[in-house]
Formats: sequence, structure tokens, C-alpha cells
Amino acid sequence: MTTPSFFDLALDMQKKAWDEGFKQWNRMLNAPNVMEHAAQPNVATTAHDVVYEKDALKLNHYRRETPAVVQEPVLVVYALVNRPYILDLQPDRSVVRRLLDNGLDVYLIDWGVPTAADQSLTLNDYVNGSLRKVVDEVCERSGTTNVNILGYCMGGTLSTLYTTQFPERVKNLSLMAAPIDFSDQESLLHIWTKEQYFDVDRMIDAYGNCPATFLQSTFQLMKPVQNFIEKYTGFADNMHNEKFLENFFAMEKWTNDNIPVAGETFREFVKCFYQRNQLVKGEFSLGGKPVDLKRIECPLLLLAAEFDHLVRPQSTYGIISHVGSKDIEKKEIHAGHVGLAVSSKAHKTFWPEVAQWYVQRSTPVGAS
Repeated sequence: MTTPSFFDLALDMQKKAWDEGFKQWNRMLNAPNVMEHAAQPNVATTAHDVVYEKDALKLNHYRRETPAVVQEPVLVVYALVNRPYILDLQPDRSVVRRLLDNGLDVYLIDWGVPTAADQSLTLNDYVNGSLRKVVDEVCERSGTTNVNILGYCMGGTLSTLYTTQFPERVKNLSLMAAPIDFSDQESLLHIWTKEQYFDVDRMIDAYGNCPATFLQSTFQLMKPVQNFIEKYTGFADNMHNEKFLENFFAMEKWTNDNIPVAGETFREFVKCFYQRNQLVKGEFSLGGKPVDLKRIECPLLLLAAEFDHLVRPQSTYGIISHVGSKDIEKKEIHAGHVGLAVSSKAHKTFWPEVAQWYVQRSTPVGAS
């Protein structure tokens, strides 16, 4: 191997300096486009109609260009934290569109923003009140006796509770990064919410609802280097990349579009689940009625992300030994909690396969 001469090394260094200089000029010249993307991030573009409203809640029904291939629609149940358009973030990163592409009829719940008047709402109000009415509405509109449910994160917990109360209404249930078993002692959320560290009663008594700013700062501090340093250095390096800017500001809009959680619901979720793990222990009651996970007998699909720092896969998988379902399948992807919904790798094969899982277990259109 020939050793590079001093002249060759100098030329190589000069070339790299020129390349970096050109990139820096491109970044600076693209500043107007950066501001445009920042001001108007294009999110939640899938066409839909609001077909039901109750107080802050809205039910979106997504339009199909062709008839659905199965009778039972999919009802997407998002968490009470953040906005649900993370599931329809951009056309190429939309869980809703992947379901539509595979022949499914899709509805999604937008819980809305709780006000001070909503601070007394409990899990029973959301499950036996709002979610029950939404499922009834979807069944009536679809002419079916039951629905498919896809529950994401806390929405998966709500979906699980609903299915124990009304098992006849759920054809197939999929839980996406849903916290079920709270016995994990390694997750930061489980550590931070321990009774000796977090007095949820004092917080809710003081604020009424759980403040959106508290939730956002908690999630950000779980990965401080990534959220406060790496994200912005990556942005500085890619200011000239139009696709990167579209994705970056779409995520920024969603990440900062926080909403509070109804106070009594937050209190109940922390004390009964995070601190006492009552769901899998069989000690939780909803509206005075014990919650029995064995009442879940429908096909069950568990979706998890290997690098999920909010809901570890074992928390979702922890439901398996407690349900009555015989048809149980697990799918895991190399991504994080949000990447499960928006990463490009998830939309290549993962979500089309999830959609087909529903199709294969639902009633074909035209069948009696």
C-alpha cells in the first residue's frame, strides 16, 4: 500500500473543507424553507368526517375510495395523553392509511382537551361511559354487532378494560405498546411513580387536572441527551434536507401539542396501576364491578417496540397469562415507543401485516 504524500493529504483536507463549506451555504440558503416548514407542518391529512361528538370527544371516520373487504371496522383508541394524529402523522407514516390500504374501515377517537370541569372524570367514565357509547355508535353505523379495536399506549389499557366489560362487542383486540403489567422495576416511569417518590394525591388536589407541561417535561427528561442535544444537532446538520425538515417539524408539532389528563383518572391510573399493579393482580374494580381479564376471549395481537422506554414489551406481554384468549400473537419491532407508529421500517411490512391480521379474523363482506 502506498503511503499518501503530504500533498495528497493536504488536497484531501481541502476537499473536505470545501464540501463542508458548500453544505453550510446550502443550510443557510434554505433558511426560508425552514421557517415555512416550521410555521405549517403538514399533519393529519387523511380525509375523514366527524360522525359523533360528545363534549370534548370527537369520533373520526376515515373515507374509503373503495368498499371495505370485511364487515367489522377498526376502532383506534388512543391515549388520553397527547393528540391522536401521531397515528396519521404524514401520508407515508400513517397507521390509519396502512389500515385503509388493506381494506379496513377505520374510526379513531379524539378524546379532546379536558377542562377544569372534567377533573372528576374517572376511568369508569371513560370506559363505561365514553368508550361504550363510541363502540355502540360505530356498530350502529356499520351494521355490525361488534368491532375490531386497536388500542395504543394508555388507550390500550382503556381498550383492555372495555373488553372485560363488553367482550361480546369486540371481534379482535390489538394492544399497541399498552401498559398492562406494572411490575417492571427498571423503567424510569415505574421508579418515578413509586409512592415514596411521587405523591399523586397532593399533585391532583393542587392542580385539579394533571398539567400538560408536567407530562411533557417528564417524558423529555427520560431521554435528556436525545431530546435536548442530539435532536438539535441533527437538525442543524440537515437544514438543507427537505424531507428531513418535513418529518422534523411534523414530529415537533405533535411532541409539543400536549394536553392535560383529567385529575381523577390520572390519580386512579397512577395509584391503582403504577403503584399497586391491580389490573393483573385481579384487584381492580370499574364502577364497583371487579375487572376479570379472563373475560377477554377474542383473538389478541400484542404489538411492542424493543427500545420502548415508556412501555417495555414485557408490560404489554404480561397480559398473556391472565386472559382467556386462545388465539394470541406477538409482533415486535426494533423501534421506540413513537417509532412503532411512525418509523419508516414499521410502515414497510409491520403495519400491513397487522392490517392483514384483522382481515383474516374478521367477517368478509357478503358473508352471512
